Formats: sequence, structure tokens, C-alpha cells
Amino acid sequence: MSKSERMCCAVIVSLVCAWHTHADQPFSGPQANPVEPNAISSMDWWRPLTNVYTPVGWKNHAFRFNVFYNGVVLADPRPEHAVPALDAWLGQGVQLTIQPSEQGLDPNRWRAGTYQMTGDNGRRWNPYQGLLDENAPVVWTEWRQSFRSGWGYAVREEVFGHIPGGKPIETGTEPLFAWIRLSISNANPIVDHEPAVILVRINKPHLHPEMYEGRHCALRMTDSLYPRDLNLTATDGTDPTATLLTEPDGKVRLAVLPSIHVSNLELRKKIGNHEQDNNLLITLPVKKGAYVDLLLPMLPTDRETFAKEMALGRDKALAEANAYWSNTPSTAATIRTPEAYVNEFLRRSAQYGELIAQKMPDSGHYTNLTGSWVYARMWATPTTMFDTMLLDTLGYHKAVADYLEIFKDTQGTVKPPGPSYKLHPGYYATPKSLTSVDWLSDHGAVLHAICNHALVTDDKAFIDHWLPSILKACDFIREVRHVEGHDGVKGLLPPAVATDEGVPTQAVWNLGWHYRGLASAVRLLNRIDHPQASLYAGEADDYRRLFVDALRRQTAEMPTWTDSAGKARHIVPRSLSSGSNYVHPFYLDTGPLFLVYAGLLDADDPMMVDTLAFFREGPNWLGFDPEGHYEQPGVLVHEISSCEPCASFNLFHTHQSGDRAKFLEGMYSMITGAHDPRTYIACETRGGITGLNGHIGIYCLRLAAIDDLVDPDELHLLRLTPLAWLKPGAETTFDNVPTTFGPVSLRFTLSADARTLNITH
Repeated sequence: MSKSERMCCAVIVSLVCAWHTHADQPFSGPQANPVEPNAISSMDWWRPLTNVYTPVGWKNHAFRFNVFYNGVVLADPRPEHAVPALDAWLGQGVQLTIQPSEQGLDPNRWRAGTYQMTGDNGRRWNPYQGLLDENAPVVWTEWRQSFRSGWGYAVREEVFGHIPGGKPIETGTEPLFAWIRLSISNANPIVDHEPAVILVRINKPHLHPEMYEGRHCALRMTDSLYPRDLNLTATDGTDPTATLLTEPDGKVRLAVLPSIHVSNLELRKKIGNHEQDNNLLITLPVKKGAYVDLLLPMLPTDRETFAKEMALGRDKALAEANAYWSNTPSTAATIRTPEAYVNEFLRRSAQYGELIAQKMPDSGHYTNLTGSWVYARMWATPTTMFDTMLLDTLGYHKAVADYLEIFKDTQGTVKPPGPSYKLHPGYYATPKSLTSVDWLSDHGAVLHAICNHALVTDDKAFIDHWLPSILKACDFIREVRHVEGHDGVKGLLPPAVATDEGVPTQAVWNLGWHYRGLASAVRLLNRIDHPQASLYAGEADDYRRLFVDALRRQTAEMPTWTDSAGKARHIVPRSLSSGSNYVHPFYLDTGPLFLVYAGLLDADDPMMVDTLAFFREGPNWLGFDPEGHYEQPGVLVHEISSCEPCASFNLFHTHQSGDRAKFLEGMYSMITGAHDPRTYIACETRGGITGLNGHIGIYCLRLAAIDDLVDPDELHLLRLTPLAWLKPGAETTFDNVPTTFGPVSLRFTLSADARTLNITH
């Protein structure tokens, strides 16, 4: 199909949704609306995100560094939640805790056993962290007015990743280094300062994660001693001020690079309440700009390799990293709005999309990862959402094709997670070597991602390569619909595991994802005039009819609740069989709210209207604790989930219905409440696991201006565009944005007098 054929659709420019107009009057500009949010104002809805960690490193490398909100640098090549293929590097990680120190004393010296990590000021969040204005991801952290140290001055840490040569990976296990600059970023000129002592505590990785904020990032001091003896060793080079921290076999664990500012360097071994710490003390003058560079390899590294990286120097390494990260594919979209936060959010999100991924050292496959440290495995349902809503949405098509290939090669090798299923040659799943959890939804999500990629790229080679696999995947859905002997609705997929509750059930989450995948396959098959398109279209129609009829029958028998207007509303079931409930928070995240995005129900269906109202004002609010555990009955807080914000599928209700106020509230909440606004990294639960990619919020930012979702035969422009993007004299640019109709470019500018909107597309 040619590009012109793909663009044969109705193009609708929707202005009335963005501002008030009169048919008999000239356009008068946007009306004052103090209620409509923007990126900055929406931050006021959310207290700071706690326990944040942010990855730095190299695209698709097997390893990555994580920098925590308090400056801890974690180099863990084989995290607890990682894949068995990384077992060869077990025990080779290191955890650096960097803090200003009171005369060389450890600020945490009174702590013992297990305790929750905080900053040196007692906080679990840090307002003094962010990304430098560099092409490469460089995380900076500052300690200001530290407890009983750093009096009157601030210490800054800057961390970025680099591989020698600054080139794309080949093996994925190339030497990977973190360059860490420690500097005096400010000093009170009226204070007579003593020299600053910076403590670098060296341990084995001993951070223990938890989805619940109150227990997340626990430090287990009784099991934190670095497993090998460490010693300060002079370099073999000509500069005697450079010092290595070496292991018994001579490999380098850390280096302090030459610095005219360092007046003293000391290693104190096996100190602390459990003799668990090796403390490196670095003394600098309290003078703004004084600094020292540390070089940290991901793995203990031989002297020759290390010496080459050290000789390169921090500035040249950063220049190579900037050059590397400035390269974007020709297919990438360019999005610029008057909101600087939105622009940077999208830029960094695209980087994380390939940074939180790896080339598998055993198979050579490329794969998304669910997370950068915790969940350093694949979890196919969310990782394919990264493909569709993040990478393909922003035009990073080659990366998506690479990440999907593993599903083709492992198709049919995993038994679906339900008692009624057998091994099937068409079933897509997380490969066993990467499995975090098995959900039946994975098959539908993978099928949708494959077909969505084909639809937005129209890549004939990709389609030809995948077509036999797609047909087998459709056959899986067609065949298992006829399996009997289960307690669910006949003609739909039998019960299977739908969430990490592990209970086989005929969940709407599983059923919705399979319809979504099948419908996308039908759309693709129709586009290429495949002879089996009508067969699978009939399957999809029958599937939807059976599902909707069954859901209406069961909803009619469900309990009701009364809304604020006195109207009785039905609770819509989360499953069509036994084994699920509507009290668990996953009722919000993986329940009937998903059905609009799935395409099984419209937003104006009474069941969907009742479900949305349930989470906005229903009985769960009676006992809801906004500071409580994530695992409480779910509600929508500023239009995102109180459990896992990344699962806020209600945004597709307000998108479809055109509820501008609620859509924008949810869109901005996703990019400021579900992400750390300092480094733009996403969370799983607020205060819980971070180091994740975003997806729904990114997709909604695109849909706000260029919308190919609300109607499959129409392209809508400016349908839900926020007023923040209509700033007089400032151009908003959406260039080369992928859609199912082909790449679309759209530019619009509001005149300085706010009376004329100029649009080009």
C-alpha cells in the first residue's frame, strides 16, 4: 500500500474542543480558563515521588547503573530480579553510598540491622536532583546543608554511563563505566570552612525493594560487606596522584582520578556495627568548583582496559556519550510544545525506552525489560505497551522490530497459564528465559504490538516476515475459544492467570487483550487483502458479541451502589468465571476500565459509565487512605490509578468521549504524578518501584494533537489539544509523527494578538 493510499481518510481539525468560537464571528482566541491544567500546575496535585532511582548507561547493554535519589550509585550486573542468563556475573556488583562526612565519620554509623534508606537529611525524596542539559542522560544530585557536615556548602554528584569508543553495542557485554564527578557546587562566602570530607561507602548490593513505599529500599547492613578484600593501589602511569581500588587478583573496582583539589585520600576497611563497610574518604577544599572524578566499572576490570578508559578522561567520555545519544533514527518524531517539561519528558522517555532493554548474552536477542533494576526481566504485556505507546509512537521503529523478534523465535514454546490449555504453536508468551510472571494477556498484547507496528510502518519486509506467525497467533485464539470443560463463558478463552495474583480466571483483562490483538490483526489482514481476513473478522465479531452479551447478563446480577446524585449504579464484574473479585486494587488496573482501550465496549456504554463513576466517587472512597498502602481498594486520584498509575486505562474513556477536562487532568497526572518530575522516570506504585518506562501518558500527549484512535477511518487534529500548547507567538510542532495513515506533520501557532491560529499539516 502506498503512502497516499494510507492517507485516504477523513482529516478532521477540531477547534471547538480547544476554545470557544462563533460561526458568525472571527476567531477570538482561547478563553480564559483558570481550571485547565498544564505540566507545571499539575505538579501541585502530587507530593514528591519518593525512593526514586534512575538508570544511566548504554542502549541495549546487558547492564545499567542506577542512581538513587540520595546519590547512591548501584552497579548490579545480576540483580535479584534479573534473568538466569546473567548468572555468570552474580556477586560482581557494588553499591556506592556517597555523602558529605563530618570529619570522616559515617552519618549512618549508629544504624544497624535492617533500616529504610533515607537521604542524609532524613528525607526519602530529594528536591536537589535532575538531569544535566546534555544529550546523554547525566543524573546530578546535590547534598545541601547535610546533617552535621557540609555546613555552609553544597556537594554535587554527576553520573553518566560510557563504553569505550562511544559506539553502539555489539555483544551487549562490552566494558561499561560510570563516570562520577564530585564537586563543591556552592559555598557560603562568610563561613570560615574546614576542608570538606566526602565519604564513599563501598558495599555489596544490599538494597531490598518493595512495591509499598513504607518498606521500599531497605538496607540490610548485616549482609552488605563487599565479598572481596579491597586495597588502595597506585596506578602504573606517570601520575602518582591517581589511585586505584583493587581486588586481590589485581582487577580494578574503583579509581580516584588525578585532581589538584584532593588533599587527602584514605581507605578505612571493615568498619561499622557489623564490620560491613569499606569507607573511602576524599578531602577537598571548600571552594566552588573544586572537584574529583571517580571511575566505576560495572564489573571488576583488568588494569589494561581500565587504564584506557581512565586515560580518555571525563570530558572526552562525556563528549562521546553526547554524540552517541544525539543520534536518532530518521523515522523519529520531533515534538516541540511551549511546555519545556513536556519536551524534555518526551526526549528522555525515548532514551529510557532503549536504555531499559538489553541484548541477551545467551541468545543474542534484543528485548525490552520491565524495569532497570527491579523487574530486570521481560513481562510481555507491559513491555509491548512500551513498544506501541512509547517507541512506535515516537518513531523508534527499528528498536521495536528488534524487541519483537524474540516472540517470533519463541512462539509456541510456552504453555498458556491455565488448566484448560495445552502447548499451542501459535501462542506468544514471555520466553521462559526471561519470565517475570506469565499472564494469558501476553499473547493478545504481543499480537497487538506486532500488528500495530506493521500498521504504523507499512513495512512490507516486516509484514512478510511476520505474516505466518500472525496467522498462527490468530489460530490460537480461534481454536481455544472452542475448548470446553471450564466454568467460564463458552466461546471465549478459558480461565487462565491474568495478574500476579496467580489465580486462573476468565478475566476481562485477558479477554480484552486477545480481542485487541485479534482486531489489530484483522485490520492488518484487510489492509494487505489477505484471503483469511474475512475469517478472522468473523471470529472477532462473534467474540465481541459473546463477550458483551455475557458481561451484560452478569452485570445485571452484580451488587449496586448509589452515587452522589442518588442514582443506583451496577458494579461491572472483573471476570466472567469464578476466581476474582472487585475489592482488590487490580479491579481498577486490570478490570473493566480496560475494555474501552480493548475495543470491546464504548465509553458511553452504561457499564463503562458506571465503572468510571465507581472509581471516581464510589464506595471505595469511604475507607481510602491517600497516604496508605497501594494495595487498598482502588480509586482514581486526579484521574490516575491509586494503585499502579501506569495502568490508568480510564484515559481512553475520556479520550473517546471527548471529556476534555478529565482527559487533560489524567494526561498531565500521568506525566507528573506517575513519573518523577526531576528525571522523568516512571514508577510502578507511587513511592514503590521506579526505573520503569512510561507509555500511556506519552501516547496521550500524541493523541491530544494527532489522533488516529478515536475512529479507525478518520484522522483528527487538535481534538484535545491543551491551551498550554496555544501560546501566542510560540509554535507547536509535531513532525513525522507515526500514525496508521502514515507519518503526519502538524504545526500550529497562535498569533501574538491571540486572534489567529495558523495551522499547517
